[in-house]
Parts: sequence; structure tokens; C-alpha cells
Amino acid sequence: MRVTVIGMGLIGGSIALDLRAAGVSQILTGVDENLQHCEQAMTRNLVDEILPLAAAVQKADCVILAVPVGAISKLLPTILDIVGSQTTVTDMGSTKSLIVKSVSGHKNRGQFVAAHPMAGTEFSGPLAAHLGLFSNRTAVICDSEDSGPEHLSRVEKIFLALRMRLVRMTADEHDLQTAFVSHLSHISSFVLANTVLEKERDTRTIFDLAGGGFESTVRLAKSSPAMWSPIFKQNRDNVLLAVDSYIQHLQEFATSIRQNDFAKAEQLMKDANQIGRVLRSVSQASSRSPE
Repeated sequence: MRVTVIGMGLIGGSIALDLRAAGVSQILTGVDENLQHCEQAMTRNLVDEILPLAAAVQKADCVILAVPVGAISKLLPTILDIVGSQTTVTDMGSTKSLIVKSVSGHKNRGQFVAAHPMAGTEFSGPLAAHLGLFSNRTAVICDSEDSGPEHLSRVEKIFLALRMRLVRMTADEHDLQTAFVSHLSHISSFVLANTVLEKERDTRTIFDLAGGGFESTVRLAKSSPAMWSPIFKQNRDNVLLAVDSYIQHLQEFATSIRQNDFAKAEQLMKDANQIGRVLRSVSQASSRSPE
């Protein structure tokens, strides 16, 4: 199978590496507007060739869009205009509703499979790509009824070859849930970093006192603003819902401390401890993913 990956960053580069390792693609073609990214992708052997968009898309059996969500919405209709009749198109975007709306009613809508592999790191670019990024993670397929069966099957086989667990839901359900479990955690990390940087003007103090808890909590603040700003823009309403809920819980915690109600604060912490049970269940489900 000939696969074209548009976007040679962390996600695009990593999926190219994994597709090659799994023997899914015989020929991998890359597309990226950033010439340095193209050079790094070739140097690292992420892809076999770099081509202009039109040529790369027209040669492909499967096209994977791994660029920021704002670019996906703009590129997707054009790509569906020029692909061959048997070519499958999918995306790796962290939002789904506006992306699927961008091709609603398109004559080749059935060739598109809206997807989101729930994987990533705080790093970006071709040098951040690595094998195994997707292993034992969840791949979300959205609005699957709007995709042709052969195209849906092709994308699902790709994710299964990457050892991912498949979940189906609507685009709207996806955007609501990811606002809470993914987008909010990034906002929390950005805000924590800004709070500490504003208070601790002496960065040496941060370096000396910051422990593992702070580092793990603020890790996502190193994520690319160019990637996350369009995500927050496209998922604005759900993100605000998540942030407002977070602020409410934060205020409840602050009030318990302000009023010296430490029994209440302790109960809130005990309630939060239940997340451990939830995450263990997720981990166990992931370990049962198909080989």
C-alpha cells in the first residue's frame, strides 16, 4: 500500500515509522511546507520521498493528514477533490466536528474517515517522532456511518497494525469528551506554568525547588502553541465548559482552605483519588487491545 503522510511532525513522523515497522506500507511519501522538516524526515528515513501535495495525494492508496486542525479543515476538501476513486483519506486531528463539517455533502465524503489517535508528547517536529508512540493507545473513529465500508476497514486495519484500541463515537461526542480529558489538561498546564513564572521571577528558585510532581504537572506547558491554539479555537464551546467546571472545583477547594475546613479539603482529595481506579480500568482495557 502506498501511504502519503501530510505533516512530518511528531504524529506524522511517528505514524510513518510505525507503518514501516509494521510492514503496512511499501512506499511512504511525505508532504510538508517546512523545508527543514522535509530534510529531517528524509535524514531520519521517516519516508521514502518528499513530493508536492498534488503529486503525493494522487499517487496514494491512503492519505493521512497530520497537520494542525485549522489546516486540516482547509486542506481536506481540496484533497477529496483530487484523490483517486479508490483512495482513502483520514486525519489525525484532535478536534472533529468542524473537520467533518468542512466536507459535509462533498461528493467523495465516503472516502474520508474522521479519526483521532489519542497519543502524543509535549515535543514537536520530525526529530520528536519515535516508534511505538501509538501502541496500547486509543484510536477514535468518528461518524463512521458516513465513511465507505472499504475505507473504514482500511483505516481500522492501520490502527490495529499500530496496536491501538478502536473506539467509535460521533464527532460531537468526541469534542466534548476530549475537552475534559485532553484539552483541559493542557490548559491547566499552561496556566500553572504562567502562574509559577510570574511569581518566581528568579528561575533558579524554580530549578532548585521544583520536584517530580511539579515537572509532571507542568510538562504539557512545553507543547506547541501553533498546534494547540487552533484546537482551542475549533473546540471553543466545549473547552469553555471544561474550564468553567475546573474553576468551580478549584474555587471549592480554595474555599475549604480559606474557611479552615480541612475535613472538606481532605474529602475533596479522597474524591479525587478515585481517578486512580478509572485509570487502572483504562490501562487494563488497553492491555487487552487486539494484537
